[in-house]
Amino acid sequence: MRLDADVALSLSPSSPRTSAAASTAGAAAPVPAVTGRLPSRILRLMVGLVLYGVADALMIRAAVGVDPWTVFAQGVTRLSGWNIGLLTNLIGLAVLLLWIPLRQRPGLGTVLNVFVVGTVIGLGVWLLPAPAGLVAQIAYFAGGMLLLAFASGVYIGAGLGPGPRDGLMTGIHSRFGLPLWLARTLVEGSVLLVGWLLGGDVGVGTLVFAALIGPLCGLSLRLLRPRARARASVRAGGLRPSRTSRRPWRRA
Repeated sequence: MRLDADVALSLSPSSPRTSAAASTAGAAAPVPAVTGRLPSRILRLMVGLVLYGVADALMIRAAVGVDPWTVFAQGVTRLSGWNIGLLTNLIGLAVLLLWIPLRQRPGLGTVLNVFVVGTVIGLGVWLLPAPAGLVAQIAYFAGGMLLLAFASGVYIGAGLGPGPRDGLMTGIHSRFGLPLWLARTLVEGSVLLVGWLLGGDVGVGTLVFAALIGPLCGLSLRLLRPRARARASVRAGGLRPSRTSRRPWRRA
């Protein structure tokens, strides 16, 4: 499910992971400015990806329905018997190969997304206890979805490239001229159907995720977008905050 909103970030102002998932609801989330030194951006990226994996694991353990890509991974897991975390990584790698004919260029964030998120999902599903009862299931799912939205804002703000699944959809959009919403619908609808036929977990949570993850990620992106560039440009222009004037900035 990437963040696997998971992003047209550096590719398009209305695409996902701009929020992996923000465009799931067709929302045009704000594209964060790429600011800060590379080490701090990589740290931010890693924190976001790890939290994203934990969020996915929570929703999987909730067992009330998950997003289309996770449904697909669950279906392949049932068919193969392999760990869902490993399969999430392998699916991400396979999707990344589809970038080649679409002439997409991966970033550091794209590559790390392939290897980090699935690994954390596998560990999370193994370590998290199964929720006892419906209330606990709802809590797991709600907590996971909120955490996923927060994680999207954190890692997208690093500006180091979209997730492989989001890049696939923006690549289809760029290569064939399909609207982003249509490319996303075709891709996610296909993997959802195949995953459901293979035994993936489709439920109420799948619908709730589709309805709410876009607005939640949009809010997260607005709250967590870097502001350092704006402050730097203000300083470069000889402006500084004024405590006495009604104008927020005045000449130094």
